[in-house]
Amino acid sequence: MERRAKIYEGKAKVLYETDDPDLLIQHFKDDATAFNAQKRGTIVGKGGMNTRISATLFSYVAEHGVRTHFVKVLSDREMLVRRLQMIKVEVVMRNVVAGSLAKRLGLPEGQALEQPVLEFYYKDDALGDPLINDDHVRMLRLATAAEMEAIGDGAFRVNEFFFDQRGILLVDFKLEFGRYKGEILLGDEITPDGCRLWDKGTREKLDKDRFRRDLGGVEEAYAEVLRRVCG
Repeated sequence: MERRAKIYEGKAKVLYETDDPDLLIQHFKDDATAFNAQKRGTIVGKGGMNTRISATLFSYVAEHGVRTHFVKVLSDREMLVRRLQMIKVEVVMRNVVAGSLAKRLGLPEGQALEQPVLEFYYKDDALGDPLINDDHVRMLRLATAAEMEAIGDGAFRVNEFFFDQRGILLVDFKLEFGRYKGEILLGDEITPDGCRLWDKGTREKLDKDRFRRDLGGVEEAYAEVLRRVCG
């Protein structure tokens, strides 16, 4: 697969065109950001770890009925993915109170939710990715009702799988979806960058919160998630 022009560079990934117009190369970086990129740094080896974690989780959810953009791993930091028309809605699923949910509602971090809470955010860096609802999605014409139903179903399906049997508490996670030849596919990544993952027994944080909060042991936390997810 021939790598061609760079078409996008974000906070944690770079996308390149290939000789196939339907396929892209997704490169994972070691760069780390927090608080809408106000805090920047490097997590050594993160790109390689996130490539393996994301590939494993994409393969797993695909086996359980959630189609994704993932095709195959190309190298230690690159995967081949389907080229999606991304929907500008960030999907967040919450199982335990943490992060912005605790701040917005005044709830204690760590409180388990009686049932998962699904949230949508408008992907716009200039606006700080504001929280939106289905009416806003319709007003802004970001997605159809049928597409949002498929997105919600996919998010709940992802929430049901995998982590508990690896001794990890899935606190919350972020997903992004896109259109591909008339279908809604899960895109982007599933990694400790976009998931809050706590050890099920000790509740030790195993995700990017260690970077956000200057807790130390960031690389070690990612490596532990890699070990539990990939074996």
